[in-house]
Amino acid sequence: MTNGDGAFCGSRGHAGRAESARMPVDAAAPANRLEPVYMGLPAFTVLLPRLWLALPLTLAVVALAMGPMLPGPLRFEAGLSPQIGGWLQAALTTPVFWWSGWFFLKRFVRSWRTLDFNMFTLTVTGTGAAYGYSLFALLRRGALPVSLHHGGHTPLYFESAAVITTLVLLGQILEQRAHARTGDAIRALLALAPATASRIRADGTEETVPLAAVRPGELLRVRPGEKVPVDAVVREGRSALDESLLTGEPLPVDKQPGDPVIGGTLNTTGSFLCEARRVGADTVLAQIVRLVEAAEDAAPPIQRVADRVIDFFVPVILGTSLLTFALWLALGGAAALPAALAHAVAVLIVACPCALGLATPVSIVTGIGRGARAGILVRDAAALERLEGCDLLVIDKTGTLTEGRPELAVVRPAEGLDADALLSLAAALETGSEHPLAKAIVRAAQARGLSPLDAHDFNAEPGAGVRAIVAGKPYALGKLDWLGLAAPAALAAAADSAEAAGQTVVWLAGDGRALGFLALADRVRPTSAAALGEMRALGIEVVMATGDNPAAAARIADELGLPAPHAGLSPAGKQALVQKLRASGRRVAFAGDGINDAPALAAAEVGLAMGHGTDVAIESAGLVLLHGDLRGLARAVRLSRAVLGNIRQNLFWAFFYNLLGVPLAAGAFAFWPGWSLPPMFAAVAMSLSSLSVVANALRLRRVAL
Repeated sequence: MTNGDGAFCGSRGHAGRAESARMPVDAAAPANRLEPVYMGLPAFTVLLPRLWLALPLTLAVVALAMGPMLPGPLRFEAGLSPQIGGWLQAALTTPVFWWSGWFFLKRFVRSWRTLDFNMFTLTVTGTGAAYGYSLFALLRRGALPVSLHHGGHTPLYFESAAVITTLVLLGQILEQRAHARTGDAIRALLALAPATASRIRADGTEETVPLAAVRPGELLRVRPGEKVPVDAVVREGRSALDESLLTGEPLPVDKQPGDPVIGGTLNTTGSFLCEARRVGADTVLAQIVRLVEAAEDAAPPIQRVADRVIDFFVPVILGTSLLTFALWLALGGAAALPAALAHAVAVLIVACPCALGLATPVSIVTGIGRGARAGILVRDAAALERLEGCDLLVIDKTGTLTEGRPELAVVRPAEGLDADALLSLAAALETGSEHPLAKAIVRAAQARGLSPLDAHDFNAEPGAGVRAIVAGKPYALGKLDWLGLAAPAALAAAADSAEAAGQTVVWLAGDGRALGFLALADRVRPTSAAALGEMRALGIEVVMATGDNPAAAARIADELGLPAPHAGLSPAGKQALVQKLRASGRRVAFAGDGINDAPALAAAEVGLAMGHGTDVAIESAGLVLLHGDLRGLARAVRLSRAVLGNIRQNLFWAFFYNLLGVPLAAGAFAFWPGWSLPPMFAAVAMSLSSLSVVANALRLRRVAL
C-alpha cells in the first residue's frame, strides 16, 4: 500500500520502480530457507522498531503543538514557554526525522542523484522543509518578519515533519509485509515434499535417507499414508495415489508396475516400490514452485492516477517552490529573504502529498475491514484494486463449483434385487475403508437409514476392489474387468452412460453374477448457480478450467450453463490458459482451491481462493472467500468497485487541495486582493485535506455488498 520508494500513496507503479529478487528455489531444501530478499527495501522487521519509537514521540509533538488549539475538554496546555516548548518539540522530532525516517532520507538522496523523481522525493522535501524551517525559526527568532508571527510568536512545524514521517513509515511497513507474503505460497509448496525417503540398499534392506540424498535410478519404498518422495516409476506393488496437487480431483488414481508417480502425491492404500527418475529441481513439484514464483515476479505494477501524474507533479511543485523563492527575492531584494523563505516553505508544506498518500491506503484499509465482515479476506490490497477492472473469471471445478468430494449419484440393481439391498451390501464391503469412494458409499447408506451388515474376511486389492464375506456369502465390489464377469446388456448400457457423464462406476458381484452398480460423482455446490448469475449480472464472463476429464467437466458446465470447459489441464496448463487470455487483452480473475490451482492463481490479474482450500492456494491468492460461499465472488467485485470509486474521489480532493493551496502559499494573491497562506495555515490546510480524505473513506464501512 505504499509506492516502491516508501511513499504512503498506495502505489507500486512508476513511482515505485521497486526491484525484488528471491533466492533460487531448491525443491529439496527446507521451507524455512526460502526467504524473500528485496533490493533496497528493508524488511518490515527492520522498520518496526523505528515505528515504535516514532509513534509516541510524534503523539507528544502533536500534543505540544496542537494541544492549545483544541476546543473544550480536548484542549491541552503544557505550561511551557514558547521557547522551551519549541526546543522540546525539536528534541522529540529529531529522532523521528533522522532515525525513524533514515531509509526515506536515503531514497530522497538517491532520487536526486539519479534524477528519478517520485512521490517520495516530494514527501521528504516537505518534511525536510518543515523541519529545517522550524529549526531556523528557533535559532534565528528575529530573522523572520512580524507578519509571519502568530500570537506574538514564530510558528513552528515540527509536528508536520513528525506526523508525515510516521505515516510514511507505517505505509512502508504495510508494503514490506505484503512483499513478505509472496514467498508463503512457495514455502507451502516446498512443504509438500517429505523430508526423507525409504531407500532400498543393494542387499534388499531399507534405509531412511534425506530427500536430497536420493539419486535417479535408486529404488524407494512408499507405504500407505506416506508421500511419494520424488518423481518415479512403480516397479513392484499396486496402490491408489491422491494426485489432487496436480489435478485437483479427490479420487485416488490407481497405480501398478510401469505407471509414473509424482513426488509430493499421497499414497492412500497399498505399499509399492518405485524407481526414482527425477529428483530435486527436476521434479514436477519443483516446476510448480517455479511457475508460482515466476507468476508472482511477473505481476504487472498497478497504474494509478497518482502514478500517471508523478512525472510532472514532483518537478512542478519543486519548481514552483524555487520560483516562489526567486520571485520574492527579485521583487524585494535581500530584505525579502525571510518572506521568500516562508512562502517557498509554505508551497512545499501545502503540496506535501499527505492527503494524496492517504487517498489510497485509508480507502483500502476501510475496504478490507468491510470485506472481512462480508466473509472476504483481503491478503493483497493490490488484488482488491485490480479486481475492479476484471472482465473474465476463470474458475476451477472441483472444490470450487462442486463440493470437492464424490457422492453417490446412481444405484442400479440387477433384476431381482432392490436398490437399498444393493447399497447395504456395498456399504458392508466398504466399512472401514479410507478410500473416498468407500466413504461416499457408507455415507449414502447411513443417509438412507440402512443398518450396516456384518462383514469379515476382507481382502482388498489396491486399485481394483475389495472382497469380503457378508451374511455368510462371498461378495466383491470393484471394477467389472477385475470381477471377471459380464453384465446384462441393460445394466452395461446404463453404466456406460454414467461413465460418459463423468461418473465413476463400481460393480457389486455375488453368487457368480453382477448384482448391479453404483455410480459416484462430485456434486455442484448449492450456491454455485446463483453465484455465477450474479457475476454475469456484474458484466463478468465466466469459464471453467479443470484437471478433470472432459466428460465430467462437460456435465458440470451444462448443469451451470457455462460454455465449453477447458478440461484435463495440468497446473502449467491452467497457468498457460490464464496467460493466453491475458495476452489477448482480457482482465482475468481466477478462482480455485487446490494445489494445482496455485500457478494460475498467481498468474491471474487477481487470484481468489476458497477458504476451505489448500494452504498453497490460499497463499497464492490475493483474496480469500472465508466461508467457501461462491456468492462471495460477487461481493468481492462490488467491494472492489466501491473501494476504487472511493479512491478516485479521494485523489480528486487531494489534487484539488494542492491546486488550490499552492498559488495561495506562493503569494500569488498577496498584493491583490491581499490573500496569502503562511506556513502555519498551509499546515492546517494540509491537515484539513487529509481529514476530508479520511472522512470520505470511512463511508465504505456502510457500503452494501
